[in-house]
Amino acid sequence: MLIEFKIKNYRSIKDEALFSMVKAPIKGLEKKNTFMPFSDKKDFQLLRSATIYGPNASGKSNILKGLETMQNIVLSSYSKYQRGDKLPVEPFLLDEQSRHLPTEFEVLFIEDGIQYQYGFVASIEKIEEEWLYAYPKKTAQKWFHRIKDEWSFGSNFRGNKKLWSQSTRNNALFLSTAVNMNSKMLQLIHDWFKIKLRILSNAKELWHPSYTYSLCEDDSQKKKVLEFLKIADMDIDDLEIEEKPFDPRVDIPADLPETVRNDLIHTMKDQKLKSVYSIHTDLQGEKVRFSIEKNESEGTKKFISFIGPWIDALENGYVLVIDELHDNFHPLMVRFLIELFHDSDINTKNAQLIFTSHETSVMSQDIFRRDQIWFCNKNKKSTELYSLVEFKTRKGVTDIEKAYLSGRYDALPFFSTPYSLMKKDSREQK
Repeated sequence: MLIEFKIKNYRSIKDEALFSMVKAPIKGLEKKNTFMPFSDKKDFQLLRSATIYGPNASGKSNILKGLETMQNIVLSSYSKYQRGDKLPVEPFLLDEQSRHLPTEFEVLFIEDGIQYQYGFVASIEKIEEEWLYAYPKKTAQKWFHRIKDEWSFGSNFRGNKKLWSQSTRNNALFLSTAVNMNSKMLQLIHDWFKIKLRILSNAKELWHPSYTYSLCEDDSQKKKVLEFLKIADMDIDDLEIEEKPFDPRVDIPADLPETVRNDLIHTMKDQKLKSVYSIHTDLQGEKVRFSIEKNESEGTKKFISFIGPWIDALENGYVLVIDELHDNFHPLMVRFLIELFHDSDINTKNAQLIFTSHETSVMSQDIFRRDQIWFCNKNKKSTELYSLVEFKTRKGVTDIEKAYLSGRYDALPFFSTPYSLMKKDSREQK
């Protein structure tokens, strides 16, 4: 469960941006859209979903990309980077001082009933600072704090601290190094980034339709996939998967160069190819088979690719992060996907959905609380992130979508040149 994410000096983000999933002290949709992560802390609740709006180039995607970059460094700094390799951080470049400063990342999250605070400061060349605190009770427990080559460890942190710290390269995280050297305590933290945090572009194999198709190999999972399609009114009765051996005489175009052809034959030798079909009922009640790749729309194909990850997230309590959820989807489909996370009978593990969008039709107090709606805007050329909670709105009175589109919350594109002035004067064309 994500509590909050902080980022500073990253791409279009100059000053610290704070994105929070903590319920604000406002009323509305508490039973649907919020949950209590701790049974003994009724005054502390988290949100099941949140969305970020803003014009193109406002930096809303950079908020999510920053979280993805943090995840990548956690998962890769020990195993994939070598000594001297550059870290994938990009400071704010439109300020002379900022472009020479490091980037800061921090997340607060809950795993296995305990709250953790983990973060680091990184330049392109090295990790400048790294820290981890746990909150098994009300007070914080320091597990470790590293400032360049200086280390301090808390009494509650156990393991071969000396070996792990001495083995940590200056461009690698201590967390990544210690986990790869069998730290049991830190494995839980590392696995939150690896398993629980699901970001669209950071798990591409999960967002290809093949992930959903793989679920169909299990009868119980296939039933869930088909139920998903039925609820969404996709007019698909069944999915059929055909598997056949690779045949170079049929499966490789005849006009391919011989070297490419030979490479493909070598790569695909003994492999099996899968063809997937959607089953529809025609006007006479007969079953008709469509090739999904050839006959279904882009929206349908994208929806099918979402089913597997959606089921996975809801069943396992993952944090699902998506950039531009509206792409290729009808507004009612976007609403349907969001409402699945708000349904406590379906979302029994308190999964969370975080996404960016331009789809304003779901910007409604019937769907979202004010603390679930965030905005990005450019302020002095850098990204500013803020919540709708900062503005006064009245339940059932304020039309949030209309207020947003009228410019009340900023975060709208500004066109300085009217379209008419872009046209050539008709007299010049004569």
